[in-house]
Amino acid sequence: GQEPTVVGKPSPLMIDYLCSKLGLDKGRICMVGDRLDTDILFGTDNGLKSLLVLSGVTTEEKLLSQENTITPDYYADSIVDFFVDENAKVEASA
Repeated sequence: GQEPTVVGKPSPLMIDYLCSKLGLDKGRICMVGDRLDTDILFGTDNGLKSLLVLSGVTTEEKLLSQENTITPDYYADSIVDFFVDENAKVEASA
């Protein structure tokens, strides 16, 4: 038999292909995900910035635990934290 070729996270094949095909610079990419062992590992292993969102699988307790060996560049409660609430802008200026 043959060894399978892994193309999913955290394999570099996916990001290497995208960077090559689309002319992307890894230094300008941030991997956003909710799993330390796939999403964040994919980012750190492949030269990307990484952002862990705590709205999914990984908890803040797990992230900050002594046993955890995977460290994202950033973390936030939710991806929603990065969206501007246009209504809040209107209320603030009123």
